[in-house]
Amino acid sequence: MFPTHRPRRLRQTPQLRRMVSENTLSTADLIYPLFAVPGEGVAQEVKSMPGVYQLSVDKIVAEAKEVYGLGIPAIILFGIPDVKDNEATGAWHDCGIVQKAATAVKAAIPDLIVIADTCLCEYTSHGHCGYLQTGDLTGRVLNDPTLELLQKTAVSQAQAGVDIIAPSGMMDGFVQAIRQGLDGAGFTEIPILSYAAKYASAYYGPFRDAAESTPQFGDRRTYQMDPANSREALKEIELDIAEGADMLMVKPALAYMDVIWQVKQASNLPVAAYNVSGEYSMVKAAALNGWIDERKVVLETLISFKRAGADLILTYHAKDAARWLQE
Repeated sequence: MFPTHRPRRLRQTPQLRRMVSENTLSTADLIYPLFAVPGEGVAQEVKSMPGVYQLSVDKIVAEAKEVYGLGIPAIILFGIPDVKDNEATGAWHDCGIVQKAATAVKAAIPDLIVIADTCLCEYTSHGHCGYLQTGDLTGRVLNDPTLELLQKTAVSQAQAGVDIIAPSGMMDGFVQAIRQGLDGAGFTEIPILSYAAKYASAYYGPFRDAAESTPQFGDRRTYQMDPANSREALKEIELDIAEGADMLMVKPALAYMDVIWQVKQASNLPVAAYNVSGEYSMVKAAALNGWIDERKVVLETLISFKRAGADLILTYHAKDAARWLQE
């Protein structure tokens, strides 16, 4: 006897497959990262990230207009200052590069959501995400003094017009400190998208080229998570939720889809997945060599993040994906 059930019945035509599709990907799911640098007319391609550029504020605005025109609802801004110091002054100064870029973008495209990466590694002379223990060359960041810098940075970004604060330094208590700082400054309506489960990953290499944020010594394993751990991610998100996080992020995404799934099951908050630089660059390199079909691989990867439970996807593929989805 032939089996009664024939799953292929529902796969016969594109229309039928679309009707029974369990997950959908749209431009509304996407967030596009941008790297802001001082100057004017600057568009410097990042060698390890084909198609990604360091952009001056005027170029950021032009790029943001293109992004908005493609139906992508949000960008996230990273800044590379012209001067770095131990106080991470460029992160929280009113004239910081992210502050300038955010103000310019909101003036030009008011309806585009501007997210600010709220971290210090791009702005410190040593490349770590906060104050360092004196004489310690292992990358051991002093947690509580760093919270004060993150508070200042978040408030400065909000004053510049940023819509969402996204702290990424993995400091204990950083969501609570930023929430208190924002509320105290009158920004009670600004949500926090916490990098709640951020791993000490080898997939960040190209990003550190783009953001010029490679640690000068040691590594970030004293504050970013061990790739071997997933239960720890649930502990981190519980703490961030208790401290007032409005959205949660898992970073990286591709090798951590089990974590995305667990975070989604454990929380009723929106979950973002960061499709990070190494994941992007591997696809671009393979595509440039003709080894893969870039369009098919990118769209398959992005829908897999949705299947794992992601509501939002930060990805350098966002513009290309938006065009492909429109087609």
